[in-house]
Amino acid sequence: MRRRVAAIVLVLAGCVAPPPRPGEEAPRRGDEISVCGRLFHTGTRVVLWNDPGGYDHYRVEPKWPDELPDDVDPALLEPAPRYSWRSYDVPEALLSRAKERGWALDDLRAVVDQFVVHYDACGTSRRCFQVMHDERHLSVHFLLDLDGTIYQALDVKEKGWHATKANSRSIGVEIAQIGAYDAPDHERLEAWYEADDAGVRITIPPELAERSGFAGETFRPARAVRIEGTRNDRRLWQYDFTDAQYEALAKLAATLHRVFPSITLTVPRDASGAVLDRALTDAEFAGYRGLLGHEHVQANKVDPGPAFDWERLLAGARSCVGGTDALPAPTPDR
Repeated sequence: MRRRVAAIVLVLAGCVAPPPRPGEEAPRRGDEISVCGRLFHTGTRVVLWNDPGGYDHYRVEPKWPDELPDDVDPALLEPAPRYSWRSYDVPEALLSRAKERGWALDDLRAVVDQFVVHYDACGTSRRCFQVMHDERHLSVHFLLDLDGTIYQALDVKEKGWHATKANSRSIGVEIAQIGAYDAPDHERLEAWYEADDAGVRITIPPELAERSGFAGETFRPARAVRIEGTRNDRRLWQYDFTDAQYEALAKLAATLHRVFPSITLTVPRDASGAVLDRALTDAEFAGYRGLLGHEHVQANKVDPGPAFDWERLLAGARSCVGGTDALPAPTPDR
């Protein structure tokens, strides 16, 4: 119900005035991401870390300490940061200026040039945040839930801890999805997906559905079949992501491209033009700017996996940008 009400508010707001275009800077409406404290519209629902119901990586303690295991490591309960300065390979003069005055958008554009896509292997954004923040002391800028809601947990000026060597130059998103596995009948796939008269639906465990606000909701993968593919020499099976996730992610990618032109709307490809199914070499990684998967950053990762439809994402993002040729880039910092 909370999500439906928010969606109705956004629709009604759009009837009063034309909706902002992805990447446009304007007052708060409920679809903005934060970049250096400035708000940029996406055209899709965004919940910021300081909004009711938001997920906040700025907090230095667990969000749900009562849900941690009884034998939890005491170190997890100690106050500790989950993010840091973007500093690796950043010119010293630029980093010194940022630490003295805070990141200016023009300076940040000289540093950020990658957008890393993950699946969370948790199934819902609430559980993803719980694992990353409370249990592993990690962080990511965005979480994308099954219903297409985007949660921003850090301003993108921060260095999130989500993709090792990509962290200093990247923005990351964790998409709610249970993941890819080495057998078509893997127990995780069997537990999380069920065939019905309408195709295939996602079967969230009841307690997790309740905590995530999804009790009684039905979500379906965009394609009702297990997708087979190879990532970093592993043969895998996976169901697709939801239509709502693709639509929201396309708008987020378009917005990031408008704000950070170095994040090109491309993905690593092989000589034949197919999306690369392996990690980039060090030389390839150093020169790459654009969208990429965790699988392209690290050879021991396979996300977002063989079912992730890169062509659909790129087409959607380019469509969002294609109608905004007259939209100027964000104004320079003064």
